[in-house]
Amino acid sequence: MKLEWKTCLKIGVTAAVIFLFVTYWESMIALLGVALSAAKPLLIGCLIAYVVNILMSFYEKYYFKGKKFQNKKWVSKSKRMVCMLLAYISVVGILFLIFSLVVPQLIECGKLLVNEIPVVLSKATEYVQNNEQLMKMLGEAGISIQQNSLSDWEDVLKQVAAFIASGIGGVMGSVFSVVSGVFSGAVTLLIGVIFSIYLLLGKETLFTQVKRICKTYCKDTVYRKISYVYHVFNDSFRKFIVGQCTEAVILGALCVVCMLIFGFPYATMIGVFIGFTALIPVAGAYIGAAVGAFMILTVSPVQALLFLLFIVVLQQVEGNLVYPKVVGSSIGLPGIWVLSAVTIGGGVLGVGGMLLGVPIAAACYQMLKADVKKRNIK
Repeated sequence: MKLEWKTCLKIGVTAAVIFLFVTYWESMIALLGVALSAAKPLLIGCLIAYVVNILMSFYEKYYFKGKKFQNKKWVSKSKRMVCMLLAYISVVGILFLIFSLVVPQLIECGKLLVNEIPVVLSKATEYVQNNEQLMKMLGEAGISIQQNSLSDWEDVLKQVAAFIASGIGGVMGSVFSVVSGVFSGAVTLLIGVIFSIYLLLGKETLFTQVKRICKTYCKDTVYRKISYVYHVFNDSFRKFIVGQCTEAVILGALCVVCMLIFGFPYATMIGVFIGFTALIPVAGAYIGAAVGAFMILTVSPVQALLFLLFIVVLQQVEGNLVYPKVVGSSIGLPGIWVLSAVTIGGGVLGVGGMLLGVPIAAACYQMLKADVKKRNIK
């Protein structure tokens, strides 16, 4: 077999790259981290553009739909800009509604709970002191409960104030770090939004350019495989986002209606928050339930326990009836693989991994299923 110089060159370059990665692995990882950090605003912009494009495409589909508007120049010229603006306004409006409903009530519940802590501790101390058997058991354990030792909050506050005053330098440093982090995050988000706008305005041109580059530098068989993988992943992510948002709206609405029927406090706010956290597959609703139980606890501990029981029942109904129909059927991924994808994705990348794990697993599942079917036919 005669080796051509191009084949030898490819082998040599591949071997050199592998050698460099093995020898300078830590430096390569550090360089990759720097590159990802520098490209973070652009990556965020791509993510924003992908999500907003789903809404924008929906608005474009119904923008002055009708035969009498098909040949109107002002319709075709204004379609992209108007629909993109409506999509951004919709996303911002939904986020503003959620935070305006949840955050103020959450702060008020926190204040109320903090105000109730001294009363609860005082009652607990009084109960322990009046119970001879408990006092005896605590005494044998070496624990001494003095009168008003847990209710003297003025001394505690003075000690806290003295501690803050002594460590004011560290506190100011922490405040500066938080402020700088928030400012940096806001700038990154702003750059990402601007980049997403440019992507959405010229998405057809950009797609055509990428397609032309792939056709130029890749063989037809490789190009077809790349195109196939792209369409499978794009379809999987799009269906997952639409299905997950639909499922979150259904779950939030069911939660609000049922909580109003059973007379739970903060029904609207907790229902909206649970619907928002339900965007995280499987675990999201339970995160929202924990926050909701914390808020109801400030009103009634018994109602908080009943609320947790209600959420467990609601989650079972939603998980067995709503989720398989809305999300499971849309992405074509069995429930066991959804749970596996959420678990592994969450363990690797946290909440982001939970969101990315399901559509990635669904795309891989579809490609594997198609390949197995193709090979069995042969």
